[in-house]
Amino acid sequence: MRKVVTGNMAAAIGAKLCKPDVISAYPITPQTTIVEYIADFVADGSLKTQYVKVESEHSAMAACISASNLGVRTFTATSSHGLLLMHEMLGWASGARLPVVMVNVNRAIGPPWSVWVDHLDAIMQRDTGWIHIFAENNQEVLDSMIMMYKICEDHDVLLPGMIHEDAFYLSHTSEPVDIPDQSKVDEFLPKYKALVKMDLDNPLGFGSLVMPDNYMEFRYKIALAMDNVREKIIEVDADFKRLFGRSYGGMLDLYRCEDAEYVLLGAGTTASTVREVVDELREQGKKVGLARLRVFRPFPYEEIRKLARSVKAIGVFERAFAFGYMGPFMAEIGGALYNTDIRIPIKDYIIGLGGRDVRTKHIHAIFNDLEKIANSGKLDKELKWFGLNDGNRPEEEM
Repeated sequence: MRKVVTGNMAAAIGAKLCKPDVISAYPITPQTTIVEYIADFVADGSLKTQYVKVESEHSAMAACISASNLGVRTFTATSSHGLLLMHEMLGWASGARLPVVMVNVNRAIGPPWSVWVDHLDAIMQRDTGWIHIFAENNQEVLDSMIMMYKICEDHDVLLPGMIHEDAFYLSHTSEPVDIPDQSKVDEFLPKYKALVKMDLDNPLGFGSLVMPDNYMEFRYKIALAMDNVREKIIEVDADFKRLFGRSYGGMLDLYRCEDAEYVLLGAGTTASTVREVVDELREQGKKVGLARLRVFRPFPYEEIRKLARSVKAIGVFERAFAFGYMGPFMAEIGGALYNTDIRIPIKDYIIGLGGRDVRTKHIHAIFNDLEKIANSGKLDKELKWFGLNDGNRPEEEM
């Protein structure tokens, strides 16, 4: 069935199709309608689940952790400061190897207060041991929900995962979305079978104190599990395509990169704008492409190394700045390429923070700048804050 729905409705429908046994709910703009839609499903009887209304986002994740420890499938959703409030519990979920799935509606961090899109809330959770997927459109929000459960619940993974959708660009914007039949989803995603769970007849210790002689091995096993995620994402994406006819490129979604000389790389809805500009520039004979960073954790370093070997320059567009030497994506890419023989110019563009529009003319300007870099082989600066209100029009700067 095909319906026109918002990204938040797509997330709610995705949760419904995956049949979580426990859903914890706490509102925060612009995520609130996700748990409201789910409440409607529970009220009309179309979703059988334990719907838990909690007093905070911290409690929402604690509820999911408790239920997951009992061996059942769980779900919650949040945004921005709500995700930050969960931070302590995020580390607990991954450390306990619990396949909790969550949708985060990306929203800027205050102050100054903002309810518009910015990826910093997700970036601030990058080291918590969660799988991170950034959706480009509402269809991918729904589909990623179904795939994420299959990835997280695999016994070679057993890690939590979050799907990110851009505030308002997806959360409150309606698009046509294909809603799979429940029977097909059930075929693709079997009921969760926990490897270990709390059982009164077989009491075990969970999350107990461990001495220094053993702690390091627990973290190592999480690292191994995260490595397993790479192959699992590619495998699940291929399985999903066979059953539902849609694929998202596995770890790194490449668009017209086969013969590209320079590409833009980044995540979220800005990728849709880049696609349009890529097509326009291709008609002009320019060899450009898009590399959409669909998966941020685990980081697709192998795919990025392969891409970097085939192009003359890479531009990185980021809707976040993490107050390090470079933007967070750029820092990861630099780390991935450092101990290789790849030496191409890479420039970082901080753009669209706090929901500021990213338009085709802005992407044209960035591609123009990147083309100059690719042709000259020289990099004027590594980082560009693009489109600041400093008296210059972004398209006139380059």
